[in-house]
Amino acid sequence: MTGPAPTTVVFYDGVCGLCNRMNQFLLRRDQQARLRFAALQGPLAGQVLARYGLNAADLDTIYVVADWGAPSERVLARSTAVRYALSQLGGPWRAWARIAGLVPRPLADIMYRTVARNRYRVFGRADRCPIPPPEWRERFLDQ
Repeated sequence: MTGPAPTTVVFYDGVCGLCNRMNQFLLRRDQQARLRFAALQGPLAGQVLARYGLNAADLDTIYVVADWGAPSERVLARSTAVRYALSQLGGPWRAWARIAGLVPRPLADIMYRTVARNRYRVFGRADRCPIPPPEWRERFLDQ
């Protein structure tokens, strides 16, 4: 008998318009409720990322903690993190994540960094982290 699938935690820039749109995209498609979310500006991101020698103040990077709380727990960053989060949605999104995995990571990370540098200008920036709607609130770890 197997237990529930391990949870994945997405650490994102809480004031970034693109990051918040990405979260909404993931939430709408996460039928198995595998994904949890926490802002990089919150205390949880600081605690968890520090264990791995990473800095939560690096707001240009999305981090994903795969297999949260399991012995296989690991932190993924940038394009690898985005692909992993997509793979957790299952169905066609898992296939898209595999296809995206064909792009060499250094090239994918260059594309990621280019978008990250311009995201506030293109997608906007909030004054503070938006409050998620009630139906998604339990999926956000920092509240």
